[in-house]
Amino acid sequence: MLLAVSRIPPGRVCTYGDVASLAGAPGAARAAGSVLARANRPGLPYHRVIAAGGRLGGYSDLHVKRLLLESEGVRVVGRRVKDFARLRWLPQPLSIASP
Repeated sequence: MLLAVSRIPPGRVCTYGDVASLAGAPGAARAAGSVLARANRPGLPYHRVIAAGGRLGGYSDLHVKRLLLESEGVRVVGRRVKDFARLRWLPQPLSIASP
């Protein structure tokens, strides 16, 4: 799951469920949250992982999370990411080119 978090580009966000799916465990959003809460790997963009529907939730200090996201150009209104659908990062599945 930490590898999935490391891939989220600046200015984009993923939900805990997205991270779980990217890590090969679809439906394990709570497990993803638990893993990230215990993780202590410096430099990972934990702040880019948000709750379903664009809510900030799931971070020890929501004020810091908001500031980090805003420093990357993500607009936060109240406790939600504005334009969540546009900023949500879901990598496309790899396609296999035919000869």
